Amino acid sequence: MVAACVFCGIVAGLAPADIVREWEDVIAIRPLNPVTPGHVLVIPHTHVADVGEHPLVSARTMACAAELTSVLPAANVITSKGRAATQTVAHLHLHVVPRTAGDDLPLPWTPQQQPAG
Repeated sequence: MVAACVFCGIVAGLAPADIVREWEDVIAIRPLNPVTPGHVLVIPHTHVADVGEHPLVSARTMACAAELTSVLPAANVITSKGRAATQTVAHLHLHVVPRTAGDDLPLPWTPQQQPAG
């Protein structure tokens, strides 16, 4: 546990969170500002800074995210590595973002994000 890490505090039960699902080594919570209904964060108990730091922890966290997405008709599973990639908390976390046709959630690679010709 890293004392200044908000996700470590949540995992340790020292900070509040809306818990959606728990596994022995991973937790899923609702984010403070969900981008779609059902958006959750999947967070390993082990403090790992990002997806590249510990491949086995990253793989286990992804397996839990996959379990959550198995019941969704459409979803994005997103993580970031480093500030330049928009990572704001230095503790591995995956966003499971349920999607629906026409939800208009912009992502960098979707057509609505391409510059006008």
